[in-house]
Amino acid sequence: MDKDRIFHDHRGGKLSIALSRPLVTREDLSIAYTPGVAEVCLAIADRPELAAEYTWASHLIAVVTDGTAVLGLGDIGAKAAMPVMEGKAALFKKFAGVDAVPICLDTKDPDEIVDTVTRIAPSFGGINLEDISAPRCFDIEARLDAALDIPVFHDDQHGTAVVVLAALRNAMRLTGRKFADLRVVVVGAGAAGVAVSRMLISAGIGEVTVCDSRGILSRERDDLSPVKAELVEVTNAGGLHGDVTTALRGADVLVGVSGARLEESAVAGMAEDAVVFALANPTPEVDPEVARKRAAIVATGRSDLPNQINNVLAFPGIFRGALDAKARNITPAMTLAASEAIAGIVAEDLAPDHIVPSPLDTRVAPAVARAVRQAAEEQSGAEAARHLAARAAD
Repeated sequence: MDKDRIFHDHRGGKLSIALSRPLVTREDLSIAYTPGVAEVCLAIADRPELAAEYTWASHLIAVVTDGTAVLGLGDIGAKAAMPVMEGKAALFKKFAGVDAVPICLDTKDPDEIVDTVTRIAPSFGGINLEDISAPRCFDIEARLDAALDIPVFHDDQHGTAVVVLAALRNAMRLTGRKFADLRVVVVGAGAAGVAVSRMLISAGIGEVTVCDSRGILSRERDDLSPVKAELVEVTNAGGLHGDVTTALRGADVLVGVSGARLEESAVAGMAEDAVVFALANPTPEVDPEVARKRAAIVATGRSDLPNQINNVLAFPGIFRGALDAKARNITPAMTLAASEAIAGIVAEDLAPDHIVPSPLDTRVAPAVARAVRQAAEEQSGAEAARHLAARAAD
C-alpha cells in the first residue's frame, strides 16, 4: 500500500459539509438564516416533533468514541482516533446516504461519556458507538439505550455479530449442516466475542463455547467479569474447561475475534469440513494457508483475502433502515433481519471463497435497510396490537 498516497488522501480530513439548498441570492440568505429561520425555530419550540422534518437531526448519526480500542491499535486517544471516525462517517454516506459526524471524546470515564452523549443527543437521529474498550462498552451502550429515544448501536459488538452470522448461514448451506447441530468456539470475550456469542445463540446454534486469554469460560472459574459470568450461563453446555485446544476438539466452527495467535495444532482437532473465521486484523488468529489445509471454508477480516467479514456490510444499512422506520432502538429482530439480508445477496453465487458479498457491493446496504425497516415496522405493529388488546381487556 502506497504510504505517500495514504497521507495525501487524508490531508485536510475526509469529510465536508454540503448545502441541501442554494445560498446565492438575498432571498436565499433571508430564508436560510435570519429572519426566515425564526419561523421554523418557533414552530419547533411549539411542537418539538417538527425537528425531525425541518432539521437534519432525524437523519444524522453521531459516530462516538473515546479512542480506547481503535482498530487493532488499542488505546491511542481521542485525537488519534479521528481518522477512523471520519472514515466511518464517510462509509455511512457512501453506502447508505446517511449523514454522520465523528465525535471523539477526551474522557474514558463511563459516566462522563454517557452524560455527554445524552446531552448532545437532541442533535442526532442515532448514536453509533465505536472503538470503546470492553467491558466499559457494554455498560455505556446499555445506559444510553435506556436513556435515549433514538437508536444506539455499538458497531464493534453488533455489526461484527451480524456479518459473522450472515457468513455462517452461507457456510452451513455449503457444508450441509444445520445450526442446531453445530458446535461453535468463539475465541475472544471482548466486545465482539460477547456479541457474536449472544447472536449465534439467538439464531439457534446448538452449542457455543467461549474462550478468553485464560482459556474456556466455565462455571469453575472464579476470575470472570460480570459480563463473562453472565455469558457462561448460556454457553459451554458441555461443561468444558481448559485451553483453546480443548475447546476446539471436535468443533465445527471457530470464530476468532481476539488477536491471539493459534497454532496449527489447535485447529487440527476440529471436525471434518470445519469452518474457520479468523477475523483479527491485520494478522488473523490462524494463518489462512494453514487454516485452508484444515478447513472447508475460511474467512478473515482482510480485504486482500476471500470472504472478508467486514462491518461495512452491516452498519450503514442497519442505521438507514432504523432511521427510515423512525425506530427508537435497534432490536435483536432487526439485527437478525440484517444478517439474513446480507446472506441472501450471494445466495445464487455461493462458493467456498464467496460466502459474503464484497463490501463494495452496492446491493448490500439497500437490502439490509429494507429488511431492518420491515422488521422494525412489524415489531412496532405487534407492540401496538398488544397495547390495544391490553386496553380492551381493562
